[in-house]
Amino acid sequence: MSTTTAATHSTPATASSSYEELVHLAKQASLLSSSAALVSWDQEVMMPKGGLEHRSRQLSQLASITHELATAPRIGELLEACESDSAITSDPISVAAVNVREIRRSYDRRTKLPVKLVEEEATLASHGQHAWAEARKNSDFNHFKPWLEKIVKLLQTKAECFGWASDGEPWDALAEDYEPGCTAKQVAELFAPLRTQLQGLLSDLMASSTKPSNAFNELELPIEAQEKLVRFIAESIGFDFDRGRLDRSTHPFCSGTHCNDVRLTTRFAKNNVNDALGSTMHEAGHGIYEQGLLEEHIGTPMGDSVSLGIHESQSRMWENQVGRSREFWQWIYPKLKDFFGDAIAPLSLEEIYGGANIVKPDFIRVEADEATYNMHIMIRFEIERAIMKGDLAVADIPGVWNERYKEYLDLDVPDDRRGCLQDVHWSMTSMGYFPTYTLGNLYCAQFFEKAMQDIPNLMDQFAQGQFGELKSWLNTNIHAHGRRYRAADLCEHVTGKPLSAEPLMRHLEGKLRPIYGI
Repeated sequence: MSTTTAATHSTPATASSSYEELVHLAKQASLLSSSAALVSWDQEVMMPKGGLEHRSRQLSQLASITHELATAPRIGELLEACESDSAITSDPISVAAVNVREIRRSYDRRTKLPVKLVEEEATLASHGQHAWAEARKNSDFNHFKPWLEKIVKLLQTKAECFGWASDGEPWDALAEDYEPGCTAKQVAELFAPLRTQLQGLLSDLMASSTKPSNAFNELELPIEAQEKLVRFIAESIGFDFDRGRLDRSTHPFCSGTHCNDVRLTTRFAKNNVNDALGSTMHEAGHGIYEQGLLEEHIGTPMGDSVSLGIHESQSRMWENQVGRSREFWQWIYPKLKDFFGDAIAPLSLEEIYGGANIVKPDFIRVEADEATYNMHIMIRFEIERAIMKGDLAVADIPGVWNERYKEYLDLDVPDDRRGCLQDVHWSMTSMGYFPTYTLGNLYCAQFFEKAMQDIPNLMDQFAQGQFGELKSWLNTNIHAHGRRYRAADLCEHVTGKPLSAEPLMRHLEGKLRPIYGI
């Protein structure tokens, strides 16, 4: 097992008073921001509909005050003092140097945004999420359209405030908040060959006469029993319910305030237990990352995650490399009768394992199989680019969405609920976000190959219901570093290689072709 630790590069024993004050101010802003996160979680999970207007004002005020704290001129003065202190800067990946570097990055971005724009964005996100939920429920894009138009206009203004490279585009300015250094050009260059490889695999799988059984997904199973099952699995893989909780929401997500208060949500349907299982393991993966961040660094960049791509690598690993493996199902299969009784008795291990790995082009991203999932991301990325450039009007999104699904997945989208209204992100003012899902899949596969090299009997451990060594490996090699490394640098630090699509394709080819008899 790798022995990489986060303790090698520590804060100087005699940290300057400027650094101490800088960290104190950063923690103050982070504390208020975490309070806003809790209020947002409550809106999605607990708040009655009648609370929306007041809640939007609460979030707007919290965003405004947080912005003022994080952009105070004193922070700029302290950053300059710290940056000129060789005791801090001599080791660029020490705790102090990382905190100064990342606070500087955040400060420079935040100071480019007028406080009124920050307040407006918080208000729009609150109203937008509510409008999206109603529109999705009724499959009515026109109900969400005026809110999305306001959101797009705001995001175009926000991108202009940030600015972008001369050879870049507006989308880049937004992506920087989610995946530092990521550009639309880089993403497009990565997606083009990956799409070709995935379409080749998909074509072969769809042409095969051998198809796995879907019987497990067609069973109507009590939601209460499903909830007990997914809670048991989340706890078994390492999510600590003494420091977290699991609730229900329209769109599964992971939130919270710090490593000791992590909130997961999932969703259930009577006849799709794999959706609840996959969603819960996915969000538990995010939660395990959050719980793995070091408590001593709460409120500073060293106590925060690297990027959404790295975050997604953790959730997809537990969902796919673990939760869709044969060894995982060898472990959980005998236990299913404890939750569902005789309902699953007719189904063999092979049928249930195959059912977890069915490849079938479908409409819903969060329910997509591993072979088609990234196609969903590519479609959203193309639409976002066009929107941000002004080449696509909001009113035309449903039509373009449906055209892309026909081109990429040969699907005729039946309605907006299963089309352009299925994801919550745009209503939250999050554009520049979606490609991090595919980047996460790539990082995930590359990290997991390295974990299997470091832990040769890893898959055998899964068959015994033992997941602790993988969790410890991730805690040590990914989580404990906070933001010490940027995503691409972390990948090379952990695996010794730059990010590549080959590990992902090896994973998909190696698992799916045998299941489909090819």
